[in-house]
Amino acid sequence: MQRVSKLFQPALIIPKNATIKSQDITSKSQRLMLEQGLIRQAGNGTFYLLPLLQRSLQKAVDLIDRHMEAVGAQKMVLPLLTSAELWKKSGRLGATEAGTPTELLQTTDRHGKVQILGPTHEESITSLLAAIAPVTYRQFPLRLYQISTKFRDEMKPRFGLMRAKEFLMKDLYTFDVDQARCRETYDSVNEAYGRLFREIGVPFVKVAGDCGTMGGSLSHEYHFPSEVGEDVLIRCTRCGMHTNAELFPALSERCKSCETGSDTFERQAGIEVAHAFILEDRYTKALGATCLAANGKPVPLQMGCYGIGVTRLLAASIEVLSSEKEIRWPVALAPYRVCIITPKAGSKEEAQATPWVGKLHDDLQSLANCAGDVIVDDRTQLTIGKRLLDARKMGYPVVVVVGAKAANEEKLELHDVAAGTEVSLPYSDTLSAVAEILTAAKRSEHPAAMQNDRNKVAQKL
Repeated sequence: MQRVSKLFQPALIIPKNATIKSQDITSKSQRLMLEQGLIRQAGNGTFYLLPLLQRSLQKAVDLIDRHMEAVGAQKMVLPLLTSAELWKKSGRLGATEAGTPTELLQTTDRHGKVQILGPTHEESITSLLAAIAPVTYRQFPLRLYQISTKFRDEMKPRFGLMRAKEFLMKDLYTFDVDQARCRETYDSVNEAYGRLFREIGVPFVKVAGDCGTMGGSLSHEYHFPSEVGEDVLIRCTRCGMHTNAELFPALSERCKSCETGSDTFERQAGIEVAHAFILEDRYTKALGATCLAANGKPVPLQMGCYGIGVTRLLAASIEVLSSEKEIRWPVALAPYRVCIITPKAGSKEEAQATPWVGKLHDDLQSLANCAGDVIVDDRTQLTIGKRLLDARKMGYPVVVVVGAKAANEEKLELHDVAAGTEVSLPYSDTLSAVAEILTAAKRSEHPAAMQNDRNKVAQKL
């Protein structure tokens, strides 16, 4: 039985009238996670991820793993350190930039060799493929991914986990024998991203993106619309075409996707949580990663890369769904889905109601979508009201109170936190209602379903 009293949850108490420096707490999600003991700041742009958030993080990792496996991707681990020489060969690090301050976090070993603590690993994975090249075309497509810590030497870290110096990211690298198959892989992975984000349930938009320093020929980004977002997203109101505003100056003032060339656009801010690129032979040619074509001749592999910011995904979900005082999770990522609140010590109902707690816990564990996701708030020195307030602040999707009604009427209080409803139900009906709430949440695509109908519109530029 998981108990709140045993949690390592050092909450940051911010006095009601305290003056907070703007550089200290710069987003709602950062403040809420600090207040609820989900994170603790370690340094400028670095954080401790505490046990409750680690549970949510593991759920995100498990979800990503499942969707990556569905497209035939294989999980592996790449070295955190990459030789600066590989970055020079790819052209992403100038000949004179090694060892000089940039967004790349660099270190020099005792032999004077510069290593990159990479934000991405295109050079590393391509170097691996080059080391075993040429490989027969029959071995492809090849889809390799990892979920690992990345680094970026941010000039001004802000928004908590959304722009930190150290973060967890899923990076998938794909290799195909020609451009047509590379595009098939691109479409397949983007479809998997769509399924993943719909399952998570936070409203998202897919937009055409800028290839930037990554290079390549095609790019799409996935954003959670939010006023905190640092990207500006543009949508044609006639056809639904989405693009990042970074690309818009390169376009005419009329939409190229519309037959009529609409000039009416909507703008909104977004938090980027994922990105997809077709890199073609941008890295494979430079680093010598080839395959033997059907005619027996070596040709550069066609490459794609696909990232998801995992820690950013959690913070962005909280940023979008939460109120100013209470966290709201997508059910798929909630640290626990059900919280049971026990009777207060010394209360009239304690002797009669307490025996219900163990049975309720065990019966909830047997429900679909509930196994391993029940926590008991056993801090019996606190009132039920205080613990209910804490549970709402933490955002547990369902709260069941075993209180006076359990003793007097053999009923339990069921709180659907996301819906803001409260009902008193007999024991068996409570179990059925919890199962219904969690099943509906899993089946539902949240408000994202309506938003994402528009994402089905072709987004070719």
